[in-house]
Amino acid sequence: MYFVITGLVLGSFFNAAGRRIPQKTSLIAPRSACPVCRRPLTFLELIPVLSYILQRGKCRGCKCSISIVYPAVELAAALLFPFAWLQVGGEGELVMALLLISLLLVAFVSDVTYMVIPDAVLCFFLPVFVAGRLLIPLDPWHSSITGAACGCLLPLFTAAVTKGGIGGGDVKLFAVLGVVLGAKLIVLVFFLSAACGTVIGLTAVACGKLKRRDPFPFAPAILIGTLTGYFYGEPLIDLYVRMMMA
Repeated sequence: MYFVITGLVLGSFFNAAGRRIPQKTSLIAPRSACPVCRRPLTFLELIPVLSYILQRGKCRGCKCSISIVYPAVELAAALLFPFAWLQVGGEGELVMALLLISLLLVAFVSDVTYMVIPDAVLCFFLPVFVAGRLLIPLDPWHSSITGAACGCLLPLFTAAVTKGGIGGGDVKLFAVLGVVLGAKLIVLVFFLSAACGTVIGLTAVACGKLKRRDPFPFAPAILIGTLTGYFYGEPLIDLYVRMMMA
């Protein structure tokens, strides 16, 4: 229950960070307000998930719809935090897992809202991840370095081939993720993210929500690919190797 409540509270903060940092607005002031009518929100309107349900997804003042991103991120954090604890346990790696989830959710909010992943977010998490991997190193120890290199070069190569098919923020995000995951897992994560992004893009086109060749936020696909690779990467790689050798 502790991780669920912590996830809900931090999920609300991730929403604020993902929306305010790209606009270079303070995370402390001004108070949270409706983005349409600018009416400051009361305490009861700031309760994660529950406020959205009680208000039926609409502002109490202007009755405009509230983005589903708010409760989605809060609920995702509330589910992913305890899930990470169950998967990783109470060891030091749990801190890395929770930080990884936090980065991905903030990047998700920024990308789906503004189509940008702020350098300020990446610059905050990068030294934290580097310090974490110095204390809890991967095996081999240099895998964080090669992981960062692979995380940068793979999307850069893709961008060169597709002539801009991936944004600069995504490239830098993969580099930061490489520090946490290492070379082997970041390669898997890149291809999982690309596959997921393809499915999301084709689905959006089929539903009429997106036109062909129109850009769309890649962070949701990176989030899914990264968490899949982080928690299940080794079994997936072993399965792939066995299939290739069969």
